[in-house]
This record gives sequence, structure tokens and C-alpha cells, in this order.
Amino acid sequence: MKKYFVILLVIPALLNAQQRFINDTLQMQGDSVVVTANRTERKLSNITVPVNIVNAKQIQQAGSLRLTDILKEQPGLNMTSGFGAGVQLQGLNPDYTIILINGEPLVGRTAGVLDLNRIALGNIKKIEIVKGPSSSLYGSEAMAGVINIITESVTNIPVQASIRYGTYETYDAGINNAIATQSVFYQGFYNYFSTNGFSIRPNSNSRVTTPIRRYTLNQQLKYNISNNTNIAVGIRVTDEKITNDISVSNGGTTINSLGKEHNTDQNGSLSLHHRFSNQLKTSFRTYYTEYNAKQDLITITGAPYYDLLNHVFKRLENQTDWNINKKVNLIFGAGAVWEGVKSSRYDSEQIRRTNTIQYAFTQIEWTPWDQFIINGGIRFDKNETFASAFSPKFSALYKINTKHKLKLSIGQGFKAPDFRQIYLDFTNAAAGGYSVFGTAQAQQVIGNLTRLGQIGTLYDSYYQLKTLKPESSIGVHLSWEYEPTVNSFVSVQLFRNDIQNLIQVQQVGAYITGAQIFSYLNIGRAFTQGIELEAKQKINTHINVSTGYQYLVTGDKDQIAMIKAGKVYTRDASGYSRLLSLSDYVGLPNNNTHKAQLKINYYAANGLFANFRILYRSNWAVNNTNGNDVFDQGDEFANGYISLHTSVGTAYKNGFSMQVGWDNITNYTDPLNLPNLPGSTFFATLKYQFIKK
Repeated sequence: MKKYFVILLVIPALLNAQQRFINDTLQMQGDSVVVTANRTERKLSNITVPVNIVNAKQIQQAGSLRLTDILKEQPGLNMTSGFGAGVQLQGLNPDYTIILINGEPLVGRTAGVLDLNRIALGNIKKIEIVKGPSSSLYGSEAMAGVINIITESVTNIPVQASIRYGTYETYDAGINNAIATQSVFYQGFYNYFSTNGFSIRPNSNSRVTTPIRRYTLNQQLKYNISNNTNIAVGIRVTDEKITNDISVSNGGTTINSLGKEHNTDQNGSLSLHHRFSNQLKTSFRTYYTEYNAKQDLITITGAPYYDLLNHVFKRLENQTDWNINKKVNLIFGAGAVWEGVKSSRYDSEQIRRTNTIQYAFTQIEWTPWDQFIINGGIRFDKNETFASAFSPKFSALYKINTKHKLKLSIGQGFKAPDFRQIYLDFTNAAAGGYSVFGTAQAQQVIGNLTRLGQIGTLYDSYYQLKTLKPESSIGVHLSWEYEPTVNSFVSVQLFRNDIQNLIQVQQVGAYITGAQIFSYLNIGRAFTQGIELEAKQKINTHINVSTGYQYLVTGDKDQIAMIKAGKVYTRDASGYSRLLSLSDYVGLPNNNTHKAQLKINYYAANGLFANFRILYRSNWAVNNTNGNDVFDQGDEFANGYISLHTSVGTAYKNGFSMQVGWDNITNYTDPLNLPNLPGSTFFATLKYQFIKK
């Protein structure tokens, strides 16, 4: 009883309820500055590509702790649950979206997924989401788009502290501090997060507690050498420990395992910026990041399972911005990347597999008249391990009048094969003993196993193994934006992405025990297409409403051709075979046709606020159960669902603010398909900030 009394007194951490946030209305952000879309500062009203901005106010008033919490509420984005929480953008898997913090990429993907749960939100100023191929500026992994997390740089709040308590014994405590003089700016962020857990690890069969302890440190220092020159240093460190208690099923066999997982993520950046004149500036940036993940398990049979990943990424880059005149802006740059991976899954954890990339890019923006902006760019990546890639892009913005805008963007993206697809040599003792081999050694390793008499079956796909080519896509986005009044906003976006050389995991054989053997092949041609709708309305001085909807269609072009040719069969309800019709085809797995959200926000002049959020996701295919390798209506689906969320808070003039919230009010859970979605959770937050007058 005493503990709950203390909790009620301390009610955990809130929003940044500064007066500037309280006075905010439904501004359409036409004058917001965006840096991700063009790699240089531009007003949102002049951006020629689809961009969504999530500001600090939205993050804080939703009570979001992790990046996944806020991204799942954005139009066109879905969260995946395999191998951590990844983001799926417009139907394209997490492999194809690059995640940046202050313009620098994060590494440490598992099976192509970058676990976004490890990113805290306590010091985030805004999140910029650029949709569509962005390889012309960011290279590989930007085939679907870019998500750039920009941290806070506030000088009038020297100290800000918060504490939060929630369901599952979840604690979150954070401190922000800033010091600013005429020549020096410093900002620090410290965060501690712990929970007894609500999620399960990927592919588990039962919902079990997963205790997590995570520390995050972020330090930024900027020194103005002169009025035109400054140097900036950034350091970020995350340390995460997870207790594993998992149950994994594969091929009818269930294996239980106990153990621990320890992940660390550290990166540092150093940049020098110089302005030659109001028209010309340049910057030199160096960046280093290292991700370490280690997992130690003991299976129920007593067999050990050990997994180690060490990924190092280094980059050196120069970018120059030249405003030639009022109508023409030019950026150009070049850089080099060195990265290496050591893993227990790649032959030996003592051997580091490496790759180097040299690249150059340029982009020109031309404004022939005030209502019309044209943007064109291209990037060339010379990859030591794979074929080189050119990535062009064209986009345009036409302001029909003060109320109507049209945007068109056409771009080519690419994704180079990653280390696992080339060098993987992995047998999973904790999941039935299946193996996955990268293409660089699959035939040799499987050949050795054949000579040892361990191979039972080899499929035709085994004889198709060869050097992987980069995946590529052509993305087209057409947008209409309508602002009938200063309090209303509507946008309609049509998109299509066509992907070539899709790299897919294929079963190439089986052991004599029946355990599967997989590898990777360039065998896919796919597409995603759809429509996104977004609307915002300020009802009165206190209430804002916003809503979004996405209709998504996906497909494998080769499978569609085979269905049309009458070469694909399925089973009816009685178990008899029949030809599969195109109307039964559901497209690519893990994609839902419909997604929608509705948000209602209330603000009062005295600092009181409240919000109510409704999220809807329709069903999606998860497993092929009828043996035809095509996802159709007869396969296994995850159920669609609706989740409801709310929070209420207030701010006080003495610097204290308070918030309470209730997430997943309906208590919807799906442990197998949505391990990162907890049941009903409650939280309370208390925050204090000292504002410099």
C-alpha cells in the first residue's frame, strides 16, 4: 500500500508543457524547417517530396517512450515484430528504410530489422519521415524512405527532469541539461528504462515476461570558432540487458530456452562547418558507430546457444551547399564508408568481414517562378563487394494557388546485399536445428555436408545459387495538398514502388533429420501501391482532430503471372486441390490492406490537455499453410484489430507538469503475431523543467 501511495505522489513524467506548446494550434507546419528531404534546410512549404513531421509536442502528449510507440501512429507506417520492432513503410520491409539520428545512420540489424525499441524519445525535437526512394541522397537502405530523428537543442531550458511509472513495473527516468554561451553550446541527455516485460522474443509461442534494463546517454557540444565557423561533437551510448525465457516452434518441434541478451550501441560524430558567404557553405563530417549484441541461452535439452554480432561502421563525408542565385540552389558532396562485421554466424567470430564504399552525389533545385519548384539529383555508389549503382531522382512542386499544391516525385532506389545474405553460416539449435547459409559459401558448405552424409534432400533452388545483385526499385509518388482555411488541411497521396532483383530466403535443401536448409536468391519482382489520405481540422480554440488512412496493395509479379497462367493450385475447405484464382491472391506477407488512425486533442489555456487516439489495422497473411508458396485466402492470417489510447496532463507555472495515460484500453493482444503489443497499460509521469527567462 505504501508503494502505491508513493506512486500517486510521484506520478511519473510528462510532456514538455511550455507555454509555446500550450499556445500551439493546428498549424499546418508550412514554415517548419525540414533537413532530411534535401540534406539541407528547406521550408516544408517548399519541399517537393512526401514528408511527415512528428514534433516534440505530439510525442510527449501521447506519452510515448520508445520510437516504436509514436511511429505506429503515423500514416503509411506499420511496426513489425520479428527480430525486434522494425518499421514497414508503404508495404516495404524494414530492410529498405534507413534510420538516422541527426543525419547519421544506425547499424545493428538482425535479419534486416533494426530494433527501434532501443531508441529513447526523451530528448527528441522532431522526427522527419521522407517517403519514397531516397538513394539519390542516402544510398543503400533508403529504397523505401528515410526516418531522421533530430534531437533537441533548446537553450532556454537548462534543466529538465522526468520520472514515469507504469504497468509491468515499468520505470523511465530522464534528465536533460543545456548550457549556452555566445561561443559554446552543450546539451546532455540521460535516460534509464526498466520493465519486467510484456513482450516475447521473435517466433515464440507463449507470452512470457521479458525483463529489460536499458541506459541511454547522449552528449552534444558545439563550439563557434568564429561567426562563420563552428565545430560540433556528438556522443551517444545505449546499453541494454534482456532476460530471455522463450519457446520457439519449428517444423512441429517446440524448444524452450533460458538465458540473457546484452546489446550495446555507441556512436560518435565530429563535424566542421564553415560559411564562406551567405551563398556558399561547406561541412566535413566524420562518424563512427559500433553495435554489439550477445545472446547466451540454454535449451531445455541442455544444449547451449550462443550468438554474437559486432558491427562497425565508419564514414567520412563532405557536403557543400551553393545558393547560386534566388532561383537555383546546388548541393554536392562525396564520401567513403568502411564497415565490418564479426559474428558467430559467419564462420568464426574472430574473422571480420569488411566492405568499403565510395560515393558522390549532387542535387539541384530550380525555382523558375514562385509557384513552381523543380528538384533533380543523382548519386553514384562504388561498392567493393557488389555492383556499382546510380540512383537518380526527380521531383517537382506546383502551387496552384494559396490553397492547392501538387507534388510529383520519381526516384530509383537500391539496396546492396548485406553481410548476412553473403556470409551467413548459421544453425539455430534453439529452433529445431535449421541452417541458413549466405551465397558466398552455401554451395561449398552444403557440398561438404553432402560428402559427410548429412544432407537428405537438395532442391532445384540449390542449383540456382549465384552471386547476389543489388535490389532496385522505381518509386512514383503523386500528392495533392489542400488547405481550405488556416484551420484545415487535407492531403491525398498516390504511390507505387516496383522492385527488381528482390532477394528472398529460399529453402535449398534439408538434412537427413528433416531440418531445413535456407539460402538467398535474386528471384523476386514485386510491387507495392496504394493511396494515403490525411486530414486535420481545428474545431475551436481548444479541440484539434486529425485522421489518416492507407489502402495498400502488394504482389509478387512472377506469382501473379503463374496464377494467370493456371499453374498455381490451392486447397478448398474440404482439402481438395483446385486452381488458385487471382481474386484469392493476397500479395506479399505481413502487409495489411487497410490502416487508419483518428486523434482528438484538447488544449486549455490553463495548461490542461487531453487526447484520445484510435488505431485500426486490418488482417495480414503470416504463414503459408497450403504448401503452394503463394499467399492466398487459404493461408494463416493475423487478425485485424483496433486499439484505443488516451492520456491527460496539465502544466503548472512553477515548472512542474503531470500526465497520466491508458494505452490499449480494449486490452487486445496477439502474442504470436504482435509480441510487442502489450495488453492494457497505465502510466503516470511527473516532469520538472527550469525555464530561463
